[in-house]
Amino acid sequence: MPARVGTRSTRTSAAVSHKASNATLNSRASAASRVSSSNIDIPEEAPDSELRRQICAIFGDAQKTTATHRKLVVNLRKIHEACCYEPTRPNKSAPTDFHETDFNNEFTRCVLRVMPVKKSEGIGEKTIRFVGLFLRHANDKDNELLGEEDVDASTMPETPSTRLTTQVMEAILPLLTAKDKFVRYRSTQLISHVINSLDAIDDDLFQKLRYGLLKRVRDKEAMVRSQAVLGLGRLAGNQVEGMVNSDDSDDDAETGLLEKLLEVLQNDPSADVRRSLLVNLPILPNTLPYLLERARDSDPATRRAVYSKLLPALGDFRHLSLSMREKLLRWGLRDRDENVRKAAGRLFRERWIEDCAGGNQPEEGENPTEPAPPSMDGLLELLERIDIVNSGVENGVALEAMKGFWEGRPDYRNAVEFNDNYWETLSAESIFIARSFNDFCRTEGNGKYESLVEEKLPEVTKLAFFLERYLNVLIEAIRRVNSQDNVEDEEEEDTVEQEFIVEQLLHIILTLDYSDEVGRRKMFALLRQTLSIPELPDEITKLTIDVLRDICAPDTAGEKEFCSIVLEAVADVHDTIVDDDSVVGDGEESFHSARSEVSGDSTPTKNGKHDKDANLSEGEAREKAIKEIMINMKCLHIVQCMLSNVEGTLQQNDHLVSMLNNLVVPAVRSHEAPVRERGLVCLGLCSLLDRPLAEENLTLFMHFFSKGHAALQITALQILTDILNVHGAQLLSANPALLKVYIRALRSGSKNPEVQGAATVAVCKLLLGRVVTDHDTSVELLRTLIVAYFDPSTAGNQSVRQALNYFLPVFCFSRAENQELMGCVALDALHALYNVREGLVDDDDIDVGDEMASLNTIGACLVDWTDPRKCYIPGIAMDADKKNVNGDVHLDLAQNILDNLNSNISKEEKKVIAPLLGKLYISPASTEDKIRGLYETVSLAVEENFLSDATSRNALYKIHVSLGKIVNQLGEQDKMSRRSGSRSVSLAPSDDKTITEDVTVIREPAIEEEQEDAQGEGDTSTTIRRSEGDSLVEDLLTDEEAR
Repeated sequence: MPARVGTRSTRTSAAVSHKASNATLNSRASAASRVSSSNIDIPEEAPDSELRRQICAIFGDAQKTTATHRKLVVNLRKIHEACCYEPTRPNKSAPTDFHETDFNNEFTRCVLRVMPVKKSEGIGEKTIRFVGLFLRHANDKDNELLGEEDVDASTMPETPSTRLTTQVMEAILPLLTAKDKFVRYRSTQLISHVINSLDAIDDDLFQKLRYGLLKRVRDKEAMVRSQAVLGLGRLAGNQVEGMVNSDDSDDDAETGLLEKLLEVLQNDPSADVRRSLLVNLPILPNTLPYLLERARDSDPATRRAVYSKLLPALGDFRHLSLSMREKLLRWGLRDRDENVRKAAGRLFRERWIEDCAGGNQPEEGENPTEPAPPSMDGLLELLERIDIVNSGVENGVALEAMKGFWEGRPDYRNAVEFNDNYWETLSAESIFIARSFNDFCRTEGNGKYESLVEEKLPEVTKLAFFLERYLNVLIEAIRRVNSQDNVEDEEEEDTVEQEFIVEQLLHIILTLDYSDEVGRRKMFALLRQTLSIPELPDEITKLTIDVLRDICAPDTAGEKEFCSIVLEAVADVHDTIVDDDSVVGDGEESFHSARSEVSGDSTPTKNGKHDKDANLSEGEAREKAIKEIMINMKCLHIVQCMLSNVEGTLQQNDHLVSMLNNLVVPAVRSHEAPVRERGLVCLGLCSLLDRPLAEENLTLFMHFFSKGHAALQITALQILTDILNVHGAQLLSANPALLKVYIRALRSGSKNPEVQGAATVAVCKLLLGRVVTDHDTSVELLRTLIVAYFDPSTAGNQSVRQALNYFLPVFCFSRAENQELMGCVALDALHALYNVREGLVDDDDIDVGDEMASLNTIGACLVDWTDPRKCYIPGIAMDADKKNVNGDVHLDLAQNILDNLNSNISKEEKKVIAPLLGKLYISPASTEDKIRGLYETVSLAVEENFLSDATSRNALYKIHVSLGKIVNQLGEQDKMSRRSGSRSVSLAPSDDKTITEDVTVIREPAIEEEQEDAQGEGDTSTTIRRSEGDSLVEDLLTDEEAR
């Protein structure tokens, strides 16, 4: 073939066919845009020939396996060249009597035969892959034959392969609108595959393909749409490159295509279509937000593709914004699908760390290279890139990311070193590495990594010195910031970073072993001193108290010691937060003012206070008031953290009693709202430790709920719920007003959605934990929850909907008693929801169908929640087939439905509840008396024919037939049992007196009473009767022997 490159001689017949092909293309192009019929004009069959046999044989082999495709492509290319070019060395085996037109027609004929093949047939996929591979190979070979001749040409050169491609595409284009979905699928698949196989396409053909594929984006079949977006994604990418490299490109067309594809990406109902677009759309600044948005797609495979395909193809993750990095990491690591979580963790520990560590990333299509050696600088940069100060706090995503990192990167786990220089130069990133490594080694692997962390981390004494050092730096930074009027951003950031370092150190210290007495004493003294620092931030205060409780002994004596230490620190904070003695005195007055009023000596204190206040200016008085509030807030926060770590009884701890009287009660009576609210929380914690105190203050907590704002109402609800959980629901039964508090909170959706959400969670916990056991109370609460779940007023309150979406099925399917409770309230709740829906119907501005679920759907949910087959039964697996389970709950529900149908409810409501009869499960294993009683009621209802509409009657007939079958079975079983009983009696001696024996068995209770009255006569008669029987038998035997 190289000998023919210079002349590039083609046959005259080929040129003639080329001109005819041009005319055909124009006519087909005009027809393709107007075609709407499914009648495909199959070309007339030409006479059989050697060329056809050779091409068909190659296509036949190609559809068997893809392993021989390359060899078959080479063979078919030889035939193609023999038909298109003058051979320099004639080969007898090659068909030399055929022209290019003949080859193109035969090739197109074979391609058309693939179009009706169904999607499930593998030969269609193989053949289309073969066609794409051949067209690419042919184009490459023709371009090689052109050599350097048309390299600088502005137009695409015309070659036999381009003419073949054009003819095949022109033949396939009309099939895009066929009625047969498989023809549309295969034609779209072929066009998309060819588009993705070739490097260049003629401009005219490009526009036709673009127009045809855009039509298929709206196809009703998802498989067709999925193939269409594959081709359009490549076309959009090529147009973007052309727009960047050319000033004459059609910007409107490009923008229109991308906009349509992005709309499909967001709104197409098929996950396959969205996933195909996700992988094939070009990554551009204007498309990237839409692509990353698929991390919240409803389809798990699509979400996984974001982390396994899109983000690795994106390249360096540092090109993303900081907020987007954090969102992607949080969405992926907290996804509900395990495969998505694994893909996100793999992306973080394999790709993102390599970007920071400087590893060579594999190019597209290449195999991944070996990971770079462990680089601590790269790990530090990675944590910096995800804003570790904000993402590394409690409930932050960085902890989950680093947990997967240490688990999946043993090379980093072994390479990390924590020497003295490391601890002396801590940053936010480096301390988080140590904290996450410590947490991983102590919580994962069932203690397998304990030795590793013990080896790498310093002992308790050293950590105490490091903590003291960074605490001093933090306190100095806080005091410096507080003393300045205009604080620079850098100083604030430095203070925040120092606070983060101390927090992470305390998290590490919280997990240490304090068997070393020297280290324990050093840490104990340091934390006791630290707690007395008034400027200590709240989170560090909480962690310090947690560590102190961990250091103290877990018994009662250790708890008392812990309380005394913390309360001493409270006194120190109160004494040192003010500047001079005079102000200190005022502060003490404020701190103890409420207690003084209670003790009765408030008059001199108030007089002295007024005398001092008179000498202060307005600004000084305001500053003094702020300091007083700070005193109480700081002290109450320390007390709150302490009470969270106390488990003993309040009255047995003198320190707690004095704290309650001197600090908590005055705070609750304070006129300052922040102090009063925090005092309420402390009082609630104290109530958990003492039942009489809880009973005394229930009215106070309910008062705060009634009169407080939304946040205070939520706090009061949480306190009341905790009290009920700890001290039992008897308090709820003894205080009817408490039930009204919960009902009122559950119904406060429009006014306070946050309060309604908190109340929903609280009531769900009480019911699911069986804290509330009173039947009437449980019925009232459960009915309110059901109404709230379906009420359209809670549609925008996702906290309520999500909590109930989990609670209702779990509550009903966890215990049979819960299902019975649901059965008791089902019809009442449905009646309430019927009234709600009727109220919506009267409002002309509201579309009932959009605002609220249909009553049939609600009824189906209630029936499903009471289905006894779905209820957990101890000893039986959840996925076991539960056909013969006790179905009394549905029998009772059916009885309630029939009672309601006989009542004076409206006809419309009867039409709602009557069809539920046909959805109930009638179990043969139910109580026999209930089955027979319900059957009689249903039979009477069928005879009276009191249901008017056909749907209701059919449901009634259905349950009547089901009950009738079971009743008939029970009747047959009774007959069989009677027969077996009489048959067992007949096995006695064949005497006439055996009949009296049966009668004696039936009247056995009366005989027993006579025996008790006669005191022994019954025994004698029985004995005599048995002796008579024995003598009769002996006589008979004697007579027979005598005979």
